Amino acid sequence: MSAAPRAKVEIVNFGCRLNLVEGEAMRCAAEAAGRDNLVIVNTCAVTAEAARQARQTIRRLKREAPERTIIVTGCAAQTAPQTFAAMLEVTKVLGNAEKLDAEAFRPDAAGRIAVGDIFAAPAAPPPVRGAVEDHTRAFLAIQTGCDHRCTFCIIPYGRGPSRSTPAEAIIAAAKDCVARGFQEIVLTGVDLTAYGRDIDGRPGLGKLVKAILRAAPDLARLRLSSIDCIEADDTLLDAIASEKRLMPHLHLSLQAGSDMILKRMKRRHSRTDAVRFCTEIRAARPDIVFGADLIAGFPTETEAMSAETLALVEDCGLTHLHVFPFSPRPGTPAAQMPQLAQEVIAARAKALRQAGAAALARHLDAQTGRTLSLLTERGGTARAEDFTRVQVGHVPAGRLIAAEITGHDGTMLLARPVAALDASLNASLNASLGRIAEMA
Repeated sequence: MSAAPRAKVEIVNFGCRLNLVEGEAMRCAAEAAGRDNLVIVNTCAVTAEAARQARQTIRRLKREAPERTIIVTGCAAQTAPQTFAAMLEVTKVLGNAEKLDAEAFRPDAAGRIAVGDIFAAPAAPPPVRGAVEDHTRAFLAIQTGCDHRCTFCIIPYGRGPSRSTPAEAIIAAAKDCVARGFQEIVLTGVDLTAYGRDIDGRPGLGKLVKAILRAAPDLARLRLSSIDCIEADDTLLDAIASEKRLMPHLHLSLQAGSDMILKRMKRRHSRTDAVRFCTEIRAARPDIVFGADLIAGFPTETEAMSAETLALVEDCGLTHLHVFPFSPRPGTPAAQMPQLAQEVIAARAKALRQAGAAALARHLDAQTGRTLSLLTERGGTARAEDFTRVQVGHVPAGRLIAAEITGHDGTMLLARPVAALDASLNASLNASLGRIAEMA
């Protein structure tokens, strides 16, 4: 969850980066509609826990400021509108197709529930907005929706079919972000590697990546959010291998390491596909670092199947793990399958997290003594090109610096800045670098 408080409209976002982008668009829409003293809760439906946290947050927000109006939207609101409409704290529920329309936020807009059929929504492109994270990177929504039907996933029913933003609009937005001073742009969507399939000529994600980098030569970093390895086309693979401004970090939607469980999930890749993809990409781009989504305790998963998923951490060389204990979502096929005991699910999730922590520690160990290019964030932290978090001390946010890695604390690297990589780094850092040089 992330909150972006404003004088008139506060946005509380749950879930994915796409929600973050849309949250900023909703704030603008609500303010254009003349709203004041309003909180918009932008929900997530990926897990039952995410929906529970949204309800808990709604109650807390109303307790803290009873005079505020609360509007609920997002995927959980789209899939279960009556649940949120029944809450006394909630004034209105908006669907995912309605939430970006300023008219829907007008105080006199009719109806307590405005949630339409997401599959009947116009095939218009999603909004392209630059959403700011710690004043360092801009997020561009380039695609929404999903045409697949993984048995555990409710998101297609919250987002509808896959719909892509035209490349010209994305490129224009990227150039605008660079002009506004952003060093890094992150491309995000629900099914990112499906980009362009609904556009004439089916341009594809790889072609878009190359077009952005060509049109924005001053962009220092371009990053992809989560991708599906089986959908990565040859052009994207070539971009990963050859475009050094495309960051060497891929977050993969793997979910499991057992072919039987992958089949029951209705995933489109096999275990062999995942391992081969990681091996081939690492051979072409040796500095690549992989993250992955993994589900622990999927229905019917045996100990042997669980062990195959655990082994995937080593076999694929995964570093950054997002581990999800299986959570049955009403209306999905997986919810009707034989469920595992909660203690079994919890134990398997714990084992995956421990394997992830060990893999991360090995990665951090390997960075000690190196000099890395970092993009600084607020709070004295930064991100390496491979998305590893780094503690750098008091350096202004949004700056590219070079830093020597001196060690780590088990979760993030520790670094000593040694040079500024952009000319706009302020005088305080220059003074610090001077003192370092004197000590050398």
